[in-house]
Amino acid sequence: MRTRFTEAFGVTHPIMQGGMQWVGKAELVGAVAEAGGLGMLTALTFPDPELLAAEIRKVREHTDNPFGVNLTILPSMRTVNHDELRHAIVDSGVRVIETAGANPGPYMDYFNAHGVKIIHKCTSVRHALKAQAVGVTAVSIDGFECAGHPGEDDVPGLVLIPAATAQLEIPVIAAGGIADARGLVAALALGAEGVNMGTRFLCTQESPIHHRVKEAIVASSERDTELLFRPLQNTSRVHSNAVAREAVAIMADGGRFEDVQHLVNGIRGRTVYENGDPEAGVWSVGMVQGLIDDIPTCADLLDRITRDAVALLDERLSAMRQAPVPA
Repeated sequence: MRTRFTEAFGVTHPIMQGGMQWVGKAELVGAVAEAGGLGMLTALTFPDPELLAAEIRKVREHTDNPFGVNLTILPSMRTVNHDELRHAIVDSGVRVIETAGANPGPYMDYFNAHGVKIIHKCTSVRHALKAQAVGVTAVSIDGFECAGHPGEDDVPGLVLIPAATAQLEIPVIAAGGIADARGLVAALALGAEGVNMGTRFLCTQESPIHHRVKEAIVASSERDTELLFRPLQNTSRVHSNAVAREAVAIMADGGRFEDVQHLVNGIRGRTVYENGDPEAGVWSVGMVQGLIDDIPTCADLLDRITRDAVALLDERLSAMRQAPVPA
């Protein structure tokens, strides 16, 4: 399946693995890249530039195929030098970066000078148009269904993706609510050049999280998420558990961030992935968990999605087009 996305980034399949805190590590990124997708290391999992450079070297032990690094610039309870991380990525020879959280414009001269292609992650058409104007190669647009930060407009992908592709000239990568061939075919029909999946890759054999968390995703439905920080206009979609529900209730009653900080801090979320207790803290997951019912390898997942997508296009849709109209 050749699209402008596969051509621009040198990958076999029009499928990208989203950057995920504590999850976008070498074993997952290398497996996605080796299977023909675009894997994304997550810089903020390795906030020290030397650690990030070491993890980039680990990815190359798994694959010779292209991969990228997600660099999200958002307020953090940790001290993070994003400029040092940016230099570590480029100095390590990585030529694909997914930016998020802030306008990449101030860094575009630097990226262009080093031959780096930028995929900017956004949640609205207006932000995507701004990213195009500053010269990014592609945009990944998250519908409201997505895990993590869906923005504040609450526009689902079925509307957001065609609204974006109607106005943008650069490739659009559809994100949010996609886990299988049906999502890929739908995204292509809406004008996207590929898809970006986070939760689906969270639930793979190579995902470096505890197996019990993967089992929790398989057991969950599309209704098992919560929206944190709505009153702060910094919405985050997370798995629905007792900790998340308590934080939502506190803020709905007028609580401040300081009142829930002990519940939502990243260290608690990290322990969920490491120790396998889905109730230990808040952790990001999308509504698409309701469509996930197995834990495949990345190679099996990408092969299945692309094979089934071709079958959908060649068989089901062709049959519907050729079917006689009922009298």
